[in-house]
Amino acid sequence: MVQNTFIIGILGSLLLVIGAAWPDKPVPHPARSTKNWLFAIGGLGMFFYAFLGYLSGGSIFYVFLQVFVMIASLFMMLNVPDAIDTPLIAIAGIGFVIWSLMLFEGFGTIFFILGLCGIGIGYALDTGTLKREACLTAGSILIALFSYLEGNWIFFWLNLFFALFSGWYVWKFLQRSPQSKPL
Repeated sequence: MVQNTFIIGILGSLLLVIGAAWPDKPVPHPARSTKNWLFAIGGLGMFFYAFLGYLSGGSIFYVFLQVFVMIASLFMMLNVPDAIDTPLIAIAGIGFVIWSLMLFEGFGTIFFILGLCGIGIGYALDTGTLKREACLTAGSILIALFSYLEGNWIFFWLNLFFALFSGWYVWKFLQRSPQSKPL
């Protein structure tokens, strides 16, 4: 069982890392984006990894993260406008934050909570924007820090690579002239 869980985690992580590295181009509908499909399928794989890990004594916080990511992915794939999905993601995030605080396991939990919010909001925002990449970068850095403190190396490396790729796109946005930067 542990080996199967590890394989699920590696495959889900690889899809997410490939998705993070995939060029982020505006598309007519999010369901037509290879990057978004990689995020959605990879997030589902990581949900199964987190859930199986929890059943084996791992942290519940990774299950929270992956449920949050799956909600955000659903909004993204359905092309829910930011004016609707961002408040709903914020409400879900507040719910997970409150739940996480109730299960508070130390100050590392704060890194998890802030990272969870950053990743969830980043997933829900429109593709091809600086806001999306900045949220994904910051959230991934914080989840990587939490994962390091927890000793969960699959989530650590996944989020470290995800932060590097998302950070690359932030850097590319910042290199553009001020008139051409979509926020």
